[in-house]
Amino acid sequence: MKAVVYTGVRTVAVREVPDATLEAETDALVRITSTALCGTDLHMYDGRTSAEPGLVLGHEPLGVVQEVGAAVQTVRPGTRVVIPTHLFCGTCVMCARGLSAACLRARAAGPGAAYGYAGMGPYRGAQADLLRVPWADANCVPLPGEPGDAYEDDFVLLADAFVTGWHAATTLAEVGPGDTVAVFGAGTIGLLGAYAALLRGARVVYSVDGVDARLDKAGEIGAVPIDFRRGDPVEQIRADRARTGLPLGEEKLGGVDKVIDAVGFQARDREHPDRERPNQVITDAARLVNAAGAIAVAGVYPDRDPHPGPGADGHENLVAPWGVLFSRGVAVRFGRTHDRRYTVLLRDLVVAGRARPSVIVTHHGTLADAPELYRHFDRREHGVIKAVLHPS
Repeated sequence: MKAVVYTGVRTVAVREVPDATLEAETDALVRITSTALCGTDLHMYDGRTSAEPGLVLGHEPLGVVQEVGAAVQTVRPGTRVVIPTHLFCGTCVMCARGLSAACLRARAAGPGAAYGYAGMGPYRGAQADLLRVPWADANCVPLPGEPGDAYEDDFVLLADAFVTGWHAATTLAEVGPGDTVAVFGAGTIGLLGAYAALLRGARVVYSVDGVDARLDKAGEIGAVPIDFRRGDPVEQIRADRARTGLPLGEEKLGGVDKVIDAVGFQARDREHPDRERPNQVITDAARLVNAAGAIAVAGVYPDRDPHPGPGADGHENLVAPWGVLFSRGVAVRFGRTHDRRYTVLLRDLVVAGRARPSVIVTHHGTLADAPELYRHFDRREHGVIKAVLHPS
């Protein structure tokens, strides 16, 4: 079968690899119809992880079940399914608590596992013709319709991007009706975090970025674009809040109630754009968040960075303004997305017409287009925000 393989820093190739097969009676074999590129794939592409050449990339799969093991009961050949990024057993203590991203059985070295992800288990990625899905009854989420229909781009985002944005807005930030929100980063997760906040009834959502195409997309989904190239985004947001008029009694709450960090460790130093400053967003968030507010950290912060960029170091031990956050009583929450909590809910919102996350998809291609799409995505050029590959 063909697959997108990491071959070295900023290089991927489409290679023939051994076909995925059933390895246990609880497995399913899924023929992939759509698989998306993710910002996390870029961490490996850029050499910022322990990824080894030969790793099959991708963790956002949508497809049709081709074959099932003898013990699989809830899906059968021909069932259309989306498969959550974090695979899990469904029966261990953590899975029983709904913490599927911390499964204790999926990876011997520690809690949690994922497809095509360095350090997250032996599971090959989904940017391929076929994918082996362990514990298929737990990990395959059945979907209506047929491959290539009007929901194809919506459903592929249920594997990771939409559930992560929803998790950031609802569980980590606890956005509720009437909240004011700022999202730093208008990549896929930032845009879908902003979209989720708006679906949850946020009064206003600001989207901070420095790429024109991303800022335009933020405005398209109903957020207020804030271009950090034009000045301090915290001051821009405070100025907009003052301009639009603070409600009576809220004159001292000129920041926002909730902040989402959708950037992570590769944040740029605004004063020196050629350098990274991994604590840039948490520093800005502390300046912006209102008393008793919340900060959701959805961006990736690895414990080790083998190839740190200028301004960063290899351990990412950040200096954070804990005193400010403590004095204001701000909640700060991290955490991988426990995908399976949300997939059915978000599927049903899509089918009901209440959510169309596909608004953020900008590009399509085949597996053969992957090297070019990775290059454009990594360079933030040609308007590539979310690219979806169609192996079949």
